[in-house]
Amino acid sequence: MQTKIIKVGTGHTDLTEAADVIRGGGLVAFPTETVYGLGADACNPQAAKKIYTAKGRPSDNPLIVHIAQWNDLFAVAGEVPAEAKRLADAFWPGPLTMVMKKNERIPRETTGGLDTVAVRMPNHPAALALICQSGCPIAAPSANTSGRPSPTEAAHVAADLAGKIPVILDGGPVGIGIESTIIDLTEETPVILRPGYITKEMLSQTLLREVAIDSAVIAPESGKIPKAPGMKYRHYAPRAEMIVVSGEMQKVVAKINELTDKNHANGRKTGVIATDETKQFYRADQIESIGAREDEDAIARHLYRILRDFDTGDVQIIYSESFATPRIGQAIMNRLLKAAGNHEIFVS
Repeated sequence: MQTKIIKVGTGHTDLTEAADVIRGGGLVAFPTETVYGLGADACNPQAAKKIYTAKGRPSDNPLIVHIAQWNDLFAVAGEVPAEAKRLADAFWPGPLTMVMKKNERIPRETTGGLDTVAVRMPNHPAALALICQSGCPIAAPSANTSGRPSPTEAAHVAADLAGKIPVILDGGPVGIGIESTIIDLTEETPVILRPGYITKEMLSQTLLREVAIDSAVIAPESGKIPKAPGMKYRHYAPRAEMIVVSGEMQKVVAKINELTDKNHANGRKTGVIATDETKQFYRADQIESIGAREDEDAIARHLYRILRDFDTGDVQIIYSESFATPRIGQAIMNRLLKAAGNHEIFVS
């Protein structure tokens, strides 16, 4: 299969060709404000299966359904809690996914066998136009090979999926760089299943009550069926082994250099994910700055690109500083630790 790349701008775009592919049961990769998604008709079970096949994704890992307007929600959800409207008014279109009971229109192939459906309204003109022109809700996980760093540029999509899907819409680099926050509204207390740009504090303030965080967000997951993407399997991982080193910064630098020297003595090339403030202190073979430590939006935006940059080199092990920033640090660390397979060293 030859993959066609179509440039899309920020204004009105004619996406007739891509919409025809979606309606015909095919796959289209498209930009959102978070990461690039791999889209198919959410109501078509065979199309959903194509997503799992193209990505090499486990079939019990549910897909997020993307809609373009509030009323579309009633076409996919069997029950729409009152709190969903509050959240939508505050954060849609935007990087928030809500989990609720599905209706019969959405097949289990889309929901990973669950009776719930995860829904969001992306804040990107090309994504919204594709949904509208396709005339159906679009199921879309990140447009990468399963387990690899999520794509924040069309070139990342092509590196993983060229020859496997017919169309990639190239909207340039994304704005946020990490996936949407996922909140489960089917429980008595709303529960965050995946942290993201929309924080626990923002959700609690909007709902005027406490929001819980699923234990899988802060600890290695159990063997239970995942209720949302990214809860069960290793994600976002570069090809090299990766370890996160946490603690006081001067001691982190010393520990990473100690580990780097040991690896060099054994003939292993190393990489380091640093910041603008610390990059000059390291002795690794490949050193990548994720940005200034106080600019947490830039850290989130650059994370997946940097993980992919290491794949173009020949390092065998990557050490990363910890990025527990004040606002979205939990979301950043969630992705970083999953990329490292929860391998973290604490120095004191």
